[in-house]
Amino acid sequence: MHPLGRLAVAIAIGSCSVATVSAQWPEVRTKMPLTPSGAPDLSAPAPKLADGKTPDLSGIWDAEKRPCNEATAALGCIDAQQGIPPGAINIAGANNELPMQPWAQAAVKERTANGAKDFPISRCLPISPANSWASITLLKVVQTSDTLVVLDEYMLQFRQIFLDGRRLPDNAEPLFKGYSVGKWEGDTLVVETTGLKDGAWLDVRGHPLTDQARITERIRRVDYGHLQVDTTIDDPKAYTKPWSATTRLSLATNTELLEYICNENEKSLQHMVGADVK
Repeated sequence: MHPLGRLAVAIAIGSCSVATVSAQWPEVRTKMPLTPSGAPDLSAPAPKLADGKTPDLSGIWDAEKRPCNEATAALGCIDAQQGIPPGAINIAGANNELPMQPWAQAAVKERTANGAKDFPISRCLPISPANSWASITLLKVVQTSDTLVVLDEYMLQFRQIFLDGRRLPDNAEPLFKGYSVGKWEGDTLVVETTGLKDGAWLDVRGHPLTDQARITERIRRVDYGHLQVDTTIDDPKAYTKPWSATTRLSLATNTELLEYICNENEKSLQHMVGADVK
């Protein structure tokens, strides 16, 4: 099996199991605009908060996924019921490379060769905010006038983005999710994040994210049913220049989040082909 394929087994197992249980809520009905025929109108205008001006990003979101076929085989993905977000395999996109420092290039090469044994998700560690929008599980955005909270089914993760005007802290304790503040520029929420733990991975290939990183996200609800997140990483410790990636998500209707605790009754590692994990 392709080295990336061995790594992607962890993602695919989680993707299949979550896709099954996420539909188990009985009689959940998402309130949303309908077409004249009564079908959900995902292309309707994006909603606003109660003030009538501020875009409302609230909803349950599912990252764009690609099925495993000849066109995506180069990503190293395996067959999965719901497919795999491209950004989860390679945040730069298929067949694209990032402007890495020499040590980062060596790290990606080693991590790819080592298979799944070093992949943080295989150890049930949190996902960094840089690639959390490409989560294999559903995300729920809860928005108020001064805070935007992102809930992830995977490991019950949460992230707070403060919109109340506070500044980013100096010399704060490093966190998996870092510290995030945001402000509106028209209909786009611009989020700045710093204070990250060192040693994070950005994707299955093992692109690094260090404690020197500054992440800028531009989040826009294109219409009622679609969200676009443009992420720029400025991490001089790992990359020779800033670079950007885009993630697209669709509104997940008539469902709710469930718990996905990967280290509860864990049975996945033994099925990871090529993973020598004890």
